[in-house]
Amino acid sequence: MSLYVDMEKRLGSFHLRVTFETDGEVLALLGASGCGKSMTLKCIAGIETPDRGNIVLNGRTLFDSEKKINLPPQKRRVGYLFQQYALFPNMTAQQNIACALRHLPRSARDARVAELIRTFRLEGLEKHRPAQLSGGQQQRVALARIFAGQPEALLLDEPFSALDSYLRWQLELSLMDTLQAYAGDVLFVSHSRDEVYRLCQSVCVLCGGLAEQKLPVRALMDAPATRAAALLSGCKNVSRARRAGEYKVECPDWGVTLKTAQPAGEDVTFAGYRAHYFDLADGPGENVIECRVVRVIDNIFSVIVMLQPLRGTELLRYELPQDAWRQAEAATVYLHARPECVLLLTGEE
Repeated sequence: MSLYVDMEKRLGSFHLRVTFETDGEVLALLGASGCGKSMTLKCIAGIETPDRGNIVLNGRTLFDSEKKINLPPQKRRVGYLFQQYALFPNMTAQQNIACALRHLPRSARDARVAELIRTFRLEGLEKHRPAQLSGGQQQRVALARIFAGQPEALLLDEPFSALDSYLRWQLELSLMDTLQAYAGDVLFVSHSRDEVYRLCQSVCVLCGGLAEQKLPVRALMDAPATRAAALLSGCKNVSRARRAGEYKVECPDWGVTLKTAQPAGEDVTFAGYRAHYFDLADGPGENVIECRVVRVIDNIFSVIVMLQPLRGTELLRYELPQDAWRQAEAATVYLHARPECVLLLTGEE
């Protein structure tokens, strides 16, 4: 199973440029709102048309701008799960699923619908309309309708975005089982690093319409290479940076030069540091940032301390367990940044 995408599309001043290839995996498209994630899915599904490029699924060309190939959505064998599931409100669950099987004789259609009802645990809900179903039940009906068409690729467009946290977790567990049993390629659009970490094997970060290189999900969390990837991976502290030596970077926003465990290249433009990796030091020293406390925020299971570097301009976020924070009486707090935890990043603001 494979999906190859290399395309461009302009929408006014917005320029979408996406290149990636999957290999029977769950690939996340991770990015902030408006970066082009949903538009990428729509182009693959045939709902939108790229200005240039190629889209190839399992050796079949779905789109080729040079050869003037542009298969209609119904011929692409791509299943698209919309954010709101797009069920027909005046049809029952059974009828919604059967819509994807209109090409089959009645007996074969009924048998396939019954099989999908069992597969997605919808017994007893066959005659219910979408308004009579819970969010989880609606999602299962939508997935059953998609799988009725035996898709070669599955496109999931933020399937949990409109749900409360409890229902989101229940549906995520259900979807996890569905994806594990599916043999095709899956694209999962999200702006949540946690969803991506739990559900996907690889990730492609989109920033301002430009897709970065695909990488394993674990690599995004351990060693993001760009400012955009670091922010999306949950890094809360980012400063402008420039090389100050083979293993040193100057961070003007924090007013400090940091020793690093990784060699600092000439292309380094930012440094990142995760909020929970800081240590408290007793006083000035190497890799120590002198700060004053601006605000202390009680989180559910932690304390978030906002600090102003005395020689910098950007606030730092320090996060630690609730029972571990003891605000010093002294005017200055000293944060130590471990060299092995300093992220060396490229990119633009």
